[in-house]
Amino acid sequence: MGGLRKPFVELDGEPILLRALRPFLGHPQVVAVVVALGEEDLRDPPAWLVGADPRVCLVPGGKTRGDSVRAALEALPTSVDVVAVHDAARPLVTRAIIDRCLGEVGPGRGAVAGWPAVDTLKEVDTEGRIVGTPARDRIWHAQTPQLFPAGMIREAYGEAARWGMVDTDDAALVERIGGEVVMVPGSPSNIKITLPGDLALAEVLLRSGAE
Repeated sequence: MGGLRKPFVELDGEPILLRALRPFLGHPQVVAVVVALGEEDLRDPPAWLVGADPRVCLVPGGKTRGDSVRAALEALPTSVDVVAVHDAARPLVTRAIIDRCLGEVGPGRGAVAGWPAVDTLKEVDTEGRIVGTPARDRIWHAQTPQLFPAGMIREAYGEAARWGMVDTDDAALVERIGGEVVMVPGSPSNIKITLPGDLALAEVLLRSGAE
């Protein structure tokens, strides 16, 4: 994003972080929200974030996504029984997606929002040579939110720290400890803002009312 502070970039007049937070803050089952911020942002957080909701707690993020999630987990009340991890860069998440994930998460089982792959995917080696073609009907693109029983996700991150495991996906850590995780239909509109073109696409989706 050209060095921009991505969570604070505006989408149709509002910061993408605020748009990502709103469906969770408006959900009756959400009792606490922890936002992991970079050190600079934490020193001087914007007023709209500080005053967003009394349930919002700000913590310092880490060098990696996993470090930030771990810091957020430590700040959550111990009474929380289900944890939802969500990317601040996914501003088009909806209440319906959250509810579908809540409907599938349960004892010993996590639920991840995603969408079935529509393209043929290729596995390649380090030289770029194709070494495999996974069956497309079994491939999904993982999104967020990713919901887990609190004990399960805490155990997964504890084991990751113990063995020095690094991953960009929370479900992958849960899988490594033998946890069951199911895919739940998210939405093709639940995109992650990574490149400038993604912001333009998000504006189109937002104004079209896509879900």
